[in-house]
Amino acid sequence: MFKPALTVSLAAATLLCATGAAHAGKDLDAIKARGAVICGVTAGGIAGFMMQDSQGKWVGLDVDVCRAVSAAIFGDSEKVKFVPVTAQQRFTALQSGEVDMLSNNTTETLTRDTALGFDFGAITYYDGQGFMVNKKLGVKSAKELNGATVCVTPGSTTELNLADYFRANKMTFKPVVIEKVEEVRAAFFSGRCDTYTTDSSGLYATRAANAPNPDDYVILPEIISKEPLAPAFRHGDQQFGDIVRWSQYAMLEAEEYGITSKNVDEMLKSENPTIKRILGVTPGMGKALGVDEKWVYAIVKQVGNYGESFETHVGTGSKLKIARGLNKL
Repeated sequence: MFKPALTVSLAAATLLCATGAAHAGKDLDAIKARGAVICGVTAGGIAGFMMQDSQGKWVGLDVDVCRAVSAAIFGDSEKVKFVPVTAQQRFTALQSGEVDMLSNNTTETLTRDTALGFDFGAITYYDGQGFMVNKKLGVKSAKELNGATVCVTPGSTTELNLADYFRANKMTFKPVVIEKVEEVRAAFFSGRCDTYTTDSSGLYATRAANAPNPDDYVILPEIISKEPLAPAFRHGDQQFGDIVRWSQYAMLEAEEYGITSKNVDEMLKSENPTIKRILGVTPGMGKALGVDEKWVYAIVKQVGNYGESFETHVGTGSKLKIARGLNKL
């Protein structure tokens, strides 16, 4: 279910495209000359998706997408500069060239893809908007929120979804609109708002990482939108877009074929012709994409496959304990 747009596998793509080599565009040329990919992430962070650890290193599911792109281009997943941007700043930062790509829980929408001049990679995480409340409020359903004060960030699909949901259910609400995500969280946990609304993944992350006592808060059952979260990049450099997209597909296909960061060296000895093509033992894919033939090997060895990344950062083995759900292969 995770890759509906993937109609050609990595291995099959090799057979179809091996005769032609990709040609770098201006964005990719600039990235190579700079020696690093500049990746826009959410200011204030979102636990499990993009957050600085105790050493100041950015970690998370969205961060791993940026590291995978770096591994494909440079053979080194650490050649990434992370730039924190707010929901309102992110699109201007991408349009102006301040960042090369966004990997920060951005929802793919028609308007962003067309009017704003962006392209999107594969879906990193299938999400949907929800609501979190303090248990002492006694609310069991979002349909009991008539007249509630709602903490929400501007410059996102969240505001529109919120207004649509309350209007459709003939309810009223009072929005408390705050730009910086850390200030929104503080307002909610201080009791300034009855409920906090954002993507459900963000609610789980906020409860796990920021709540004074996570057990005091409940995420309501209603999911009021479809939020396919994906990396975004500018129109105009098709090769860079291809590298972003196929780096994500590589992580998915590695999981599908059981190739992990722990066994990838052993998998180089596989007699399976598909695995040999994926890992560059049989050449062709690298030339087609304009990168080294061992690009998938570098991604899996240094970053991991999609399942490894999911489980480490947001899965049942993490603090967030999110079930794979819609994000299963």
